[in-house]
Amino acid sequence: MLIRAAFLALLLSLLGAAYVSVEPAYGASGIKAQDGHLVEANGERLVLRGVNHGYYFGKGPASVFADIKASGANSVRVALSSGTGFPATTPAEVADVIGRCRENRLICVLDVHDTMGYGTEPNAATIAHAVDYWLTLRKVLVRQESYVIINVANEPSGHAVNMDWIGDTKTAIARLRAAGLLHAIMVDAPNWGNDSFHVMRDHAAEVFAADPEHNTIFDVHMYGPFDTAPKVADYLDPFVRQRLPIVVGEFSSIHQYGDPDEDAIMAYCQRHDLGYMGWSWSGNSPEYHYLDMVEAFRPAKRTDWGRRLIDGPNGLRQTSREAGIYGGFWLAARR
Repeated sequence: MLIRAAFLALLLSLLGAAYVSVEPAYGASGIKAQDGHLVEANGERLVLRGVNHGYYFGKGPASVFADIKASGANSVRVALSSGTGFPATTPAEVADVIGRCRENRLICVLDVHDTMGYGTEPNAATIAHAVDYWLTLRKVLVRQESYVIINVANEPSGHAVNMDWIGDTKTAIARLRAAGLLHAIMVDAPNWGNDSFHVMRDHAAEVFAADPEHNTIFDVHMYGPFDTAPKVADYLDPFVRQRLPIVVGEFSSIHQYGDPDEDAIMAYCQRHDLGYMGWSWSGNSPEYHYLDMVEAFRPAKRTDWGRRLIDGPNGLRQTSREAGIYGGFWLAARR
C-alpha cells in the first residue's frame, strides 16, 4: 500500500496533475512524539521544515499554500484567531485550510495566534480561552491526526508576566485529550515564545509526562535573545539530552529586538533532526515588513530573508523531505 501511494503521488506530480489524497493503511494513528523526535504512524521520522503563514490577518491569494510548497517547505504553521481582536476563524475556514494543506502535501500546524503576549497585550486571549476555541473545532480535527498538529496557544505571555505556564499548559492538554483529540499537541514557551526565564525548558519533562498520550511537542521562538550559536545550543541541548521533542516554531534573520543567529539555529536543527519554521511567508504589518519572505505574496519576489531560508545552507531546498503520508520525496528534486 505504501509503495502504491508513493508511486501515485510521484506520477501525479510528474504529470502536473492535481494531487489526489491517498489514505494509507497507517493513516489513522497519526504523528507521534517518539524518543525526542516526531514520527509518522509508519515509523518514519518527520522533520518539520516549513514557514509560518499569518492566515487570520492576511489570507493571501488562493495559490498561497501551493507557493509555500513550491519553496521547498514540507509544513506550514497557520495562524488562526479565537475571536479576540479579530473575528474567530470559523470551522469551515479551518476545514478549508486543512484541505488546502493536504492538497499541497503539507503538514498543517494550526496555532491559535491571538494568545500572543497575554498579560502585556490588552486584547490577548488566555490559554484556557484558546482551548475553548479548539473544542469548537473538534469535528473538523478528528481523523486528521496524520496531517494536523494542534499548536495550542501562540506565545502565551509577554515578558516577565506572572502566569502559571506549567499548570495552565497541563490543564490545556488534559482538556484536549478528554475531548478525544489525539493529535500531536504543540505548546509554546512563555515570554513572547522566547522562554527568557527557562520555565518551559526546565519543566518540559514534567509537562510531557502529564500528557496521557505522551505526544506533546515543545515550541520555542528564537528572536533577539538567540543571537549567538552558544545561546542557541544552551537552550536546545537539554531537550536533546532528555529526548524531548522541540521545534523552533518561529525565527528570522533580523529582528528589531536583537539579531537572531539564523545560521546557528538552522545548523543546530539540521544536525539534531529538529524542526524549524521561519516567520513568515508574507503579509506582516509595515513595522515588521522585514520579516516577510516574499513581497506582497509574490513568490518570485523573495526578500533577503526568503532567499536565506529557502536556498541557503541548511535551508528548505537543501534539507526538506516530504512527509511519508504523502510519499516522502526529497523536495529539492521538485524544483
